[in-house]
Amino acid sequence: MLSVKRYANPDVARALSNIVWLGLERVTQIAVAIVISGVLARYFGPDVFGKWQYANTLLLVLAPVTWVCGAEILVPTIVSRPPQELGTVLGSAFALRIGVSAAALVVTWIGIAAGATDPLVGTMLGGLAMTMLFREPFVGVINAWLQSMTYSKPQLLASMTTAVIKALLVYLLARAMLRPAGFGWLWALESAAIGAVLVLYYRRRHGGTLGWHVDRTLFRHFATAGTVFWLGLICMYLFLKLDRLMLERTISFADLGRYSAAQQLNENWITLALMLAQTLAPAFVYRVQETARLKRNLLRIFAMTAVLMIAGALVLDTLAGFIIGHVFGPAYAGAAGIFRWAVWLSVPAGIEAIGNLVVLKYQARFVLLTKWLLALAVAFAVNLVAIARLGAYGALVGLAAGYLAAACVNFYYIRFKLAS
Repeated sequence: MLSVKRYANPDVARALSNIVWLGLERVTQIAVAIVISGVLARYFGPDVFGKWQYANTLLLVLAPVTWVCGAEILVPTIVSRPPQELGTVLGSAFALRIGVSAAALVVTWIGIAAGATDPLVGTMLGGLAMTMLFREPFVGVINAWLQSMTYSKPQLLASMTTAVIKALLVYLLARAMLRPAGFGWLWALESAAIGAVLVLYYRRRHGGTLGWHVDRTLFRHFATAGTVFWLGLICMYLFLKLDRLMLERTISFADLGRYSAAQQLNENWITLALMLAQTLAPAFVYRVQETARLKRNLLRIFAMTAVLMIAGALVLDTLAGFIIGHVFGPAYAGAAGIFRWAVWLSVPAGIEAIGNLVVLKYQARFVLLTKWLLALAVAFAVNLVAIARLGAYGALVGLAAGYLAAACVNFYYIRFKLAS
């Protein structure tokens, strides 16, 4: 009877529904990413595909700059303010994000025009960078409003639909032999479409008007609050892409394309660890107040994550040649060896993701920043030595060292926090 009442609770039912939609969206995005990568890898060839992947790497390093006033600040603000102030909260956040995003886009285009990178990489990045103008200002702000209601379904549906359409367009345009530089604009179109759908949805829910206004005090608050978290996220994404940034200086774009092909698949596999952490966090970490119970839950989640990641890595290691050959084609056979080693990064990555839940639970923003600064510094130092001696495999050593450094900070913090 208790279980029936618990699941009949509308808040619990809404949360469970939200988790299901989130999982479905992540699986869809992973599948679409693999399909698109396979199509483009075969169409471009290793050299051009390496440039495409490097352009995406640059975008993923630049994009966190636009994540000012993240969800950890905006969502609680929406929840704590009365409903009549919603337009002011969202309007202030939008004004801040659109200003930062526009500035980041202009700086990116100036760098491209100044020849800061390979010409083809620059033209690819020119289209991809447009996503910064739509993702955080439009999609991010409205998604925060949806998260405050534990109802992300509209955003997730829009994201899944546009992802599938994008995959179809990539296939058709590859068959039509569109020049490689033109594909980046598909990503810009996708982000614009999602933003437009969400804006229309918000307007429909609010009487056909946005009603957004800027409050200077709130604007300043959003610009300063969460700055440490923001810097931590920038360091984290720089760490995750440091291998490709440093490899670009030492190997050919063709070899970088093969390395990126392996890492593209591996990062989708590691995403499962992050999905697992996000799914388990509310019930088993965030809402648990008793120290003894939290310790037991963490031990069980760590063990489960380790077993899952090791089992998955064993399977992927065994099937590496088959997977690479079928997804990317024979021209990427050299990526199989890299993929075989890269999948084992999922073990420290998964352990780190679970440990990070405690850091987030207690909002230890300086710990988060210190952790990713340390991981970035360790990976950079290891890469300097290992890439010169081992090439692309050296970059995997750098990533492993960085993940272990981050996990050590998590463990130290957990021991300190739970002991006190």
